[in-house]
Amino acid sequence: MQWKNGDTTNGQVVAGGTCAGNGLNQLNGPTDVLIDKETDSLIICDWGNQRVVRWSRRSGT
Repeated sequence: MQWKNGDTTNGQVVAGGTCAGNGLNQLNGPTDVLIDKETDSLIICDWGNQRVVRWSRRSGT
């Protein structure tokens, strides 16, 4: 999952790495994302792995 700011073509990977998978640091078909401002984290529906994951923005991935 990549964060892009505005019309830029550059972005920063914020979750999931660079390829699909079922590891704790990977996603497989993410469908929805919520931003939890209280915990400064992303909550992601990972459809392909049938799970919901939470990634802290401070964790780096």
